[in-house]
Amino acid sequence: MNLLRKILFPFVPFYYLITRLRNAMYDLGIKKSTAYDIPIVAVGNLSVGGTGKSPMVEYIIRLIRDKKSLATLSRGYKRNTKGFQLATLSSVAEEIGDEPLQFKRKFPEITVAVDANRCNGIDRLLSSGSSPEVILLDDAYQHRKVKAGFYILLTAYSNLYCDDIMLPTGDLREPRIGANRADIIVVTKCPKNLTLATMDLLKDSLNIQKGQELFFSYISYRETIIGTMGEQSIKVLEDSFFTLVTGIANPQPLVDYYTSLGLKFDHISFSDHHNFTAKELAHLETLDCIITTEKDYMRLKGNILKSNMWYQPIETRFIEGADVFDRKLLEYIDTSLF
Repeated sequence: MNLLRKILFPFVPFYYLITRLRNAMYDLGIKKSTAYDIPIVAVGNLSVGGTGKSPMVEYIIRLIRDKKSLATLSRGYKRNTKGFQLATLSSVAEEIGDEPLQFKRKFPEITVAVDANRCNGIDRLLSSGSSPEVILLDDAYQHRKVKAGFYILLTAYSNLYCDDIMLPTGDLREPRIGANRADIIVVTKCPKNLTLATMDLLKDSLNIQKGQELFFSYISYRETIIGTMGEQSIKVLEDSFFTLVTGIANPQPLVDYYTSLGLKFDHISFSDHHNFTAKELAHLETLDCIITTEKDYMRLKGNILKSNMWYQPIETRFIEGADVFDRKLLEYIDTSLF
């Protein structure tokens, strides 16, 4: 915890009261929350960043895309445009944001849209010529103006919401009681060898409510890297030196993974969703080989001419119970379709 966050500790109770009052007003119906006659799944977290939303959203896309027509709706964080935008294969990160661009490039068959006003975004999607059967809201757990039918709450193993406090000193966007809105809670970025005893302890710590389901997932790193020159085995890096460039909330797991492989690299770390300056891009051009995350690749591609630039693909995998997770989500979708 940095010094500024410690200094701001007296403001934590005020932030707590404001967010608690806001949620209470929605819970009591004082503030309006709009429901829709279509399955809407919201994925989000109580804390700021670093919970693995993108790989979880991609997991859900893979689960649904061949069964129902699907649209994702995101805010489009740090884009240069305003209002509702539909992603195309020719879109760039500056127009729609890096994560929505990643979804569209990886799953061109689905509809990908951005709008900070989720109600307007949903209305635009439903009034389009190819109205989706299911809408997946990315990072919308606190967007109470929309009443989603199914909520998936993520919390990172290394920074559980039960061990955290409110902003500005901690990372919580709202009080821990907000977890009670979730249908499913997933502890993400777990060690692959997490024991059943530890899972039971975490279930007690997270205070899982009746009717909620708890799952544990980890990040799986593919044994290949992908770039403009195609896809190749990560083993090509064993006898070379590269620079790892990251602009994500928590790059440490990726750093640890490459270190465990015995790879030789420098690491340049930027803030989450970092917009690279001309000076930074010019420096990156001078590097012999760059490995980055897929999200960062979406922002760097087209802004630097380097051909020897690659990204590390990742996927969410469940330690156990993937079939239960899939079944609960698909049952909600099937029973909500009119």
